[in-house]
Amino acid sequence: MLPRALLLIGALCVAGPGPGPGPGLGLGLGPGLRVRVRMADGQVAEESLEADTDSDSISIEYKKADGTLITLLADFRQEVKIIRSLILGEMERGQSQLQGLCFITRLHRNELIPSESMAKLRQKNARAVRMAEEQRAPQHLYMDVAVNYSKALPLSMHIHNICAEARDAIYTREADAKHWMEKGLDGSMFEILPQASEVTDVERCRLSADRWKPCVCHYSLCIEWYPCLLKYCKTRDDVGKISSYKCGIKSCHRCSQYDYYVPQKQLCLWDEEP
Repeated sequence: MLPRALLLIGALCVAGPGPGPGPGLGLGLGPGLRVRVRMADGQVAEESLEADTDSDSISIEYKKADGTLITLLADFRQEVKIIRSLILGEMERGQSQLQGLCFITRLHRNELIPSESMAKLRQKNARAVRMAEEQRAPQHLYMDVAVNYSKALPLSMHIHNICAEARDAIYTREADAKHWMEKGLDGSMFEILPQASEVTDVERCRLSADRWKPCVCHYSLCIEWYPCLLKYCKTRDDVGKISSYKCGIKSCHRCSQYDYYVPQKQLCLWDEEP
C-alpha cells in the first residue's frame, strides 16, 4: 500500500471509500469549498466551489481585481455549461451599473469532475495558494446564436437564476443549438445573429468609432483553477488483491475568447484600442 502521506500531494483529496486521506486534513467543508488561487497577474483570488448532487451540477466563482464576477456552472444532467460574467458598467459613459454576459455551450465528458466528487472535496491547508497543474488549450468561440431568456428553462433550470442580469446578452453557438434541438428542445428559444460576413458594414467593436452602430464584440476570460480530473490510488488487501480508489484531483486552467454580434458598441465598451 502507498504511504498515506503521498495521498496528500496537492493538499486536496476526495473523501470516500477506501483508505482515509490521512491525519491533518481537518473538518470536511461539505458541498462548498473556498480555494485561494494565484491569478495570471500575480494577485491572489478566492474561488468558491459548490456542488449540488440533487440537480447534478457544480459552480465555480471568483471576483477579478477590477470587480468583475466570473461564474462557471456545469449542468451535468442537461450537458450544458454556462459561463457568466458580471461587469461593472461605466456609468459616466451611459452604461448601467452592472452588465451581464452569459455564454452557454455544450458540456463534454471529462471537462470537470462529477458533482458527487466535487461535494466530497476537502483541503488540508485553506491558506495555501494554488496554481493549476495543467494549462488546457485556449478556446476561441464565435457565439452566433442568441438565447431567449424567457424560453430557456428547458435548456437548463439554472439559466433563469445565473443569467438573470444578462437576459438580453445570452449567447451560444449554432452547432450547440442544433445538438440540443436534435435532443428535442424547442428551437424557438434560439435566434441566429447577423454574421459579420453577411453584413458588410459590421466591423469589430475595437475598430468602430461609432458607439451606436452594430459591431462584433470580443470578450475573454479565464477559469484560473478548477478540478478537471480525478486521481486514483491503488491499495492491496490482506490476500493480495489490488483495488483502486479516488484519492485526489487534478487541477486545470483554461482561457476562453468569445466573439459575438452586438446591436451597438455601447454594449461592448471594454473592447477598445488601449
